[in-house]
Amino acid sequence: MNYIWCGMILVSFAAAVINGCVEETAAAAFDGAAMALQTALSIAGALCFWSGILKAAEKSGISEKFRRLLSPLIKRLFPHTGKKAREYITMNITANILGMGNAATPTGINAMGELDRENKTPLYASDAMCMFVVLNTTSFQLVPSTVIALRTACGSADPFGIVAPVWIASAISVASAIIVTKLVCRVWRK
Repeated sequence: MNYIWCGMILVSFAAAVINGCVEETAAAAFDGAAMALQTALSIAGALCFWSGILKAAEKSGISEKFRRLLSPLIKRLFPHTGKKAREYITMNITANILGMGNAATPTGINAMGELDRENKTPLYASDAMCMFVVLNTTSFQLVPSTVIALRTACGSADPFGIVAPVWIASAISVASAIIVTKLVCRVWRK
């Protein structure tokens, strides 16, 4: 990936030299870097705030209640997996629902590792592995904190105005993904 970025920078610099606009290119690069830093700081502040709120939810037991609530659904979606894999999957999905992306990553890695250990055909992903990737990718979030932070950083008059549409779109994408994955897995087995 580093080679790609370096290549893009070198090609841009060469194009600027050929077109005689080195000063404009350098100015645009510095303006872009300043804007990136400003956006990153705005997002960092909002993410710290939401991480604190979500950590309080975790300490108060709300995360555990979500885990218990999701447990029957996880058993249906992953019927041939072991208890340990289902626990990791449930923790990952709970962290995603609560918007704790940083907490979801390690549990997702652990879940995939456990599913890989249970996989009887190591050259191919199991149905459970495919379902987990799909659920993790299309995850539903109660508080889409990253998008809210970006909207706040860009000066949106109503940064929370996207919450209900995000819920609807997420619910549709998760349901569609589950249905399609189940159908593909069924067809693939035949």
